[in-house]
Amino acid sequence: MKLSDASAVYIIAEAGVNHNGERDLAYALVDAAADAGVDAVKFQTFDAERLASKAAPKASYQKQSTDASESQLAMLKKLELPKAWHFELQAYARSKGIEFLSTAFDSGSLQFLCEMDLPFFKIPSGELTNGPLLWQFARTGKPLVLSTGMATMSEVEQGLAIIAHALASTAEPGNMDEVWKCWSDPVSRQRLQGHVTLLHCTSQYPTPAHEVNLLAMDTLRAFGLPVGYSDHTEGCLIPVAAVARGASVIEKHFTLDRSMPGPDHKASLEPDELKSMVSQIRALQLALGDPCKVPQPSEWDTRKAARQQVVAARDIAAGAIIARDDLTTARSGSGLPPTALWELVGSTSRRAFGVGEIIEK
Repeated sequence: MKLSDASAVYIIAEAGVNHNGERDLAYALVDAAADAGVDAVKFQTFDAERLASKAAPKASYQKQSTDASESQLAMLKKLELPKAWHFELQAYARSKGIEFLSTAFDSGSLQFLCEMDLPFFKIPSGELTNGPLLWQFARTGKPLVLSTGMATMSEVEQGLAIIAHALASTAEPGNMDEVWKCWSDPVSRQRLQGHVTLLHCTSQYPTPAHEVNLLAMDTLRAFGLPVGYSDHTEGCLIPVAAVARGASVIEKHFTLDRSMPGPDHKASLEPDELKSMVSQIRALQLALGDPCKVPQPSEWDTRKAARQQVVAARDIAAGAIIARDDLTTARSGSGLPPTALWELVGSTSRRAFGVGEIIEK
């Protein structure tokens, strides 16, 4: 299944940092993702020392699920995915029939991922406003999936403008005026079509239901781009609901065990839940069908049996002037539709009809 396949939802199982720095656990996550029937399993690629300074604080949710006294840098250092594992995991994922993805959080990691044959790049919400890195993502020429957690519409537009500039120019902009000048050109904006997918997202782990705000997906469609949803809620309800609202991509964190130590396990699905989510989404895709309202193949027999036709409510003599009380409707399998009853009133009966007999014009 391709990301550009509009007829199917592309499901990304976000392993993220839930491998906890353990190679065997990373492989087990690939197994679980493949068994669930997703399209891709995604990890995270970063250099902890380039991503966070020694003074960088942890987010509240990270303090709750890890050692609160530990720095963000120390936590991230333990969660790096070694570069040597990437190609092995990619080959293993493909042998299982799914795609391997990883998200880069710094330019060096992005350059490394460019050496891999990845189908597209996922840009995390935290880097939406990181203009220089966003520009580098776009210059790879790969399709982009852009998460919008924590963002305002103006920040999303700025991010798209930077991507559009990168697709149009080989040199970094000298300032934002150059970016906005490029954005004002319809040809530049058109370059985003078929190239960028936006993901609505709430960057809280787990996300409470009252902060999901799925209706924001409709707002993001103002850019004329495909819209999906990156989910951090507990359970399967919200991503399935997002598909019902037209999400073309679903990204969901998963783990082998929610009780494991680490910042993202608590907001992740366990393998059986991931499989259930995929099954529900695939069933919902089938149920959504297409916008054309027509009888379905299985309805034709029921339609014939369930709909009523015009019949005689009492005996009608040949040549009689048909009165309203002469007519009624009943299920007959054939004959005139009920709406024809009104036209028959006042007409002359062509022949005699018995009670319950199908009326002919």
